[in-house]
Amino acid sequence: MTDTQPQTPTLDLVRDPRDLRKLSDAALGALSDELRAEVIDAVSRTGGHLGSSLGVVELTVALHAVFDTPRDKLIWDVGHQCYPHKVLTGRRDRIRTLRQEGGLSGFTKRDESPHDPFGAAHSSTSISAALGFAVGRDMGQPTGDSIAVIGDGSISAGMAYEALNNAGHEGRRLFVILNDNEMSIAPPTGAMSRYLSGLYSGPLGVAQKMAEGFEAALPGPIRDHARRARSLVTALPGGQGTLFEELGFSYIGPIDGHDMTQLLPVLRAARARATGPTLIHVCTVKGKGYGPAETAADRGHGVGKFEVATGAQAKARPNAPSYTKVFGQALARAAAADPAIVAVTAAMPGGTGVDLMADRFPTRVFDVGIAEQHGVTFSAGMAAAGLKPFCAIYSTFLQRGYDQVVHDVALQGLPVRFAIDRAGLVGADGPTHAGAFDIGFLSALPGMVVMAAGDEAELVHMVATAAAHDSGPIAFRYPRGEGAGVPLPETGAVLEIGRGRVLEEGDEVAILSFGAHLGECRKAARALRDQGVSVTLADARFAKPLDHALLRRLVKGHRALVTVEQGAQGGFGAMVLHWLANQGLLDGRCQLRTMTLPDRFIAQAAPDAMYAEAGLTAIDIAATALQAAGLSARGQRVLV
Repeated sequence: MTDTQPQTPTLDLVRDPRDLRKLSDAALGALSDELRAEVIDAVSRTGGHLGSSLGVVELTVALHAVFDTPRDKLIWDVGHQCYPHKVLTGRRDRIRTLRQEGGLSGFTKRDESPHDPFGAAHSSTSISAALGFAVGRDMGQPTGDSIAVIGDGSISAGMAYEALNNAGHEGRRLFVILNDNEMSIAPPTGAMSRYLSGLYSGPLGVAQKMAEGFEAALPGPIRDHARRARSLVTALPGGQGTLFEELGFSYIGPIDGHDMTQLLPVLRAARARATGPTLIHVCTVKGKGYGPAETAADRGHGVGKFEVATGAQAKARPNAPSYTKVFGQALARAAAADPAIVAVTAAMPGGTGVDLMADRFPTRVFDVGIAEQHGVTFSAGMAAAGLKPFCAIYSTFLQRGYDQVVHDVALQGLPVRFAIDRAGLVGADGPTHAGAFDIGFLSALPGMVVMAAGDEAELVHMVATAAAHDSGPIAFRYPRGEGAGVPLPETGAVLEIGRGRVLEEGDEVAILSFGAHLGECRKAARALRDQGVSVTLADARFAKPLDHALLRRLVKGHRALVTVEQGAQGGFGAMVLHWLANQGLLDGRCQLRTMTLPDRFIAQAAPDAMYAEAGLTAIDIAATALQAAGLSARGQRVLV
């Protein structure tokens, strides 16, 4: 018997993708197993998007091994699945800082690495960007091939089809990897999902033949994909070919995205022979290789820190129900009382809370898939038909449907109710998911009512107010996370449109809060009172229409007025200043200050840390009020 030296783990030999190209195919397979374990361990410590990353481990290794990244541009759609990519591209030593303050982003980010040629966090952008890189290459820029990796959920969005159509028309060489795992955040919705579930292509030459005949050798879940691919329509009317071929793409697939003996030859053949746009249909399993993720309802889409051995997540016990849950419960109660109420979500029934209504009234809740533009106009159509649609979309994603909000809702004065979740800063998902701009872009629209909930009880009232509002569009915003812990009403009260509320009375300094920063404003008011300053605290409730009587009262009765909001410049505070200026009330007797998010994007951290970075803590609010009023920290007037 001879002693054998322990083998160096293959992953330890990889500093960047060039090292992958020195390895044998067998070694690349072994490396994939190590990479999967690395991702599981990292995410167990940080939380994050586990299932999507585990589903593309082999695909990530194969793409970097075959293509010449970063000269070739590898573009991950959304970026949920980019953790293995980050490990292989020189960021392994920082992978356990994912989504942490000062750490790696949970998405691709251009200023983080040259291997991230295009930043992402919203879906369905990759093919458009890849085509842009292809044009740059063909016009002499120092770039190689462009490869877009897009999931079956993301490819259902309209922007992806616009890009496919344009890319097919251009006829330029680029690669689209369709990562078909039958699982977006919620199960994929719509005709495209059904099409992919039965698609199988005809012969397309050498590369296509390499992708044929694999079905019998596939493991069970993947074999099911291939059987689905044979079962549906193989051609459009007239028998010309697949949808992708009709759009001008060569189609290869489906192939097993976890089998290196399929992935590597097909990718090599495609890279060697493709002359125009090529789509490679890869079937994967979300959460692959980690039982707790594979068996979870969402396949481990978004997880907190967890125990690797069991998958059990460490979850803090909340002190109060989340705003999302409060909204979902209030909406379900409102729907029980009014059969005209319907709800629309864009692939986020659980994330927006409309799943609670769907449990009780499944035929009145519509998941349109990752298609916010369609969701808004679909809601407008239902409103025009006499229904009462609640269009529940995160603030950051409502941006994608803004033209429809303007043209299809506001211009026609249709009573669509916009429930805007994730308003303000959202923590680990960072600036791509921050709800910073909706106050400004909605308040700019004629006839739009814009509300923000100061606490979860106010949110219940705003659901009732929106349900009762039939004279035009109305929106209400609320943050991610748990509420303030206030008692919840049995039923919501219909608020008077454009009427705020005064919570504490004083005569020196006024703080006017709009939205969920009310808790910090309460702390600021308490700190000021402790210093001998007389404070009025008011909750505006409405950015549009403003409570004019309240504004007059606050300006005329105080040395200083400070407005506070969880939104960007140009929002609530700007609306207040605009009205006061036009009324001639900015005469210097009351000093005005507006506190908003700063004019920059704020990197991921815990929400409290992000608001501290933004200068929106209770200490900041109190200091701003003192400075505006010309008072010292002891409550005495500053002599100037």
